Amino acid sequence: MEPVLSNPQSDRVKKVRALHRRSSRQRAGLFLAEGPQAVRELLRFRPETAQTVYAVADADAELVELAAGRGVPVREVTDAVMTAMCEAQHPQGIAAVARPVDVPLQDALAGDGYVVVLTNVRDPGNAGTVIRGADAAGARCVLVSDASVDIYNPKVVRSTVGSLWHLPVSLGGSVEEIFAACRSAGLRLLATDGIGTQLLPDTDLATPHAWVMGNEAWGLEPEVRDACDEVVRVPIYGHAESLNLAMAATVCMYASAAAAHPKSR
Repeated sequence: MEPVLSNPQSDRVKKVRALHRRSSRQRAGLFLAEGPQAVRELLRFRPETAQTVYAVADADAELVELAAGRGVPVREVTDAVMTAMCEAQHPQGIAAVARPVDVPLQDALAGDGYVVVLTNVRDPGNAGTVIRGADAAGARCVLVSDASVDIYNPKVVRSTVGSLWHLPVSLGGSVEEIFAACRSAGLRLLATDGIGTQLLPDTDLATPHAWVMGNEAWGLEPEVRDACDEVVRVPIYGHAESLNLAMAATVCMYASAAAAHPKSR
């Protein structure tokens, strides 16, 4: 049994800490999952990608046992080391280093159901929340363009709350490549934008489709919006100026889920 890792300045701790940076994640081919929920879902759904679990002495014993049972090495660390490793100000006592779970674009599109496309989504919290919503609302997959935030950013991973390991997520394609693949898969492209003349309740969601989400600040670029089949607007019934990206995406995704599962309404 390895000794407790107690030096926050050790090379191992620095290597884990470095995974907060995109360049380091890309070089190492690894990323950091923080907190019990993220670690639990990693171990339940994709244990083969887990490299090492780090846990403080009073960490969730069931999670430690789960890691051991899945053949994932567990290294005990002090609270100071856990704080040095994690990005969160108040770490929850357990974290894991894992390999990415990228799915090729064509493989991600091979299933059934609607698709979610993120174009130029830069905010980590929004990206993670959309992935979580896509999981909850039964999306086929999430396709993330090369201009969007790295989904292995610790903030994104935390905000997915484990959904990162529940559904296919494909990364790195250009918008043009993603749109071409969606069309080849028989999907209508539905842009979501506040200037849309098509209202969400009036949109046909019974046929295969992909929701196309844009940047938090400026929405969809005109050429991206023009490349879509319809531009859909979520109606505002009160006095709010607009919905933020994650809220609008969730409303649209649940509308698709309701169309696919009418008996559950």
